[in-house]
Amino acid sequence: MELSAAVTALRSRPPGNPAGVHAAARPNGARNEGEPPMLTDRDIETFVENGFVALRGAFPRELAEQGRELLWKDLGCDPDDPATWTRPVVRLGGYHALPFREAATTPALLDAFDRLVGEGRWLRPGGLGTFPVRFPSEEDPGDAGWHLDASFAGEKGEARVNLRSRGRALLMLFLFSDVGPDDAPTRIRVGSHRDLPPLLEGAGDQGREFMDLCGAAVPASEGRPEALATGEAGDVFLCHPFLVHAAQPHRGKVPRFMAQPPLLPVGELDLDAERPTPVERAVIGALGRG
Repeated sequence: MELSAAVTALRSRPPGNPAGVHAAARPNGARNEGEPPMLTDRDIETFVENGFVALRGAFPRELAEQGRELLWKDLGCDPDDPATWTRPVVRLGGYHALPFREAATTPALLDAFDRLVGEGRWLRPGGLGTFPVRFPSEEDPGDAGWHLDASFAGEKGEARVNLRSRGRALLMLFLFSDVGPDDAPTRIRVGSHRDLPPLLEGAGDQGREFMDLCGAAVPASEGRPEALATGEAGDVFLCHPFLVHAAQPHRGKVPRFMAQPPLLPVGELDLDAERPTPVERAVIGALGRG
């Protein structure tokens, strides 16, 4: 999603819990007050099987509110006047102000990165972006196609994906507003990350061009159960880099604020590792090597 607007265009419980959404619990009486939510072993296995896990309350709601205030200033419309919400989606770039840096680096998230990607295998986020802000609209947003995200640029600048996921350790969905079923939640094909490795296995280090791969991945994952990335401000969906997902029109009443950054890797996936990470395990299993 970060490479260009063209790349972006292809592309439990809070309200509604369609197939496969498993959430690391929101902080409550089951843990000490103030203790951050951490991924359990069950969460890890859910990630390997389904391709994503929702970390509820991953960052404080107050940071989401502070972030929205900054984003509204750049939107060119009035948060209190729906008549000024004239476009179905407005894309804002990367943000590095303090609320975004803090939201991306809470103890819960740093621990989750270590557990899913591996200690020393990822770069600490310095901010968040992009933000596709979606407004209630009857218009087609024009970017609601199923896709996976590209991760690196080829020799001619084209967006590409390879088997070892060069350039992307995770896809992440940071909810900066409450998102219900009508609020344009990201659609997810549960388990679709396991359909991709066979499509990339013979493509070598340069992998496949993004549009070509999407053209194969979308039919390959058709029939997978769908889930919606619903939740509350402060929730984060941590997704396998090969997960097939899609935007959708906003049929609710309140604009949806979400960041969709990659977690950048150190190196590439090691598919011959003696102790593979959960991200690697999913790929190895999909290739029948596990």
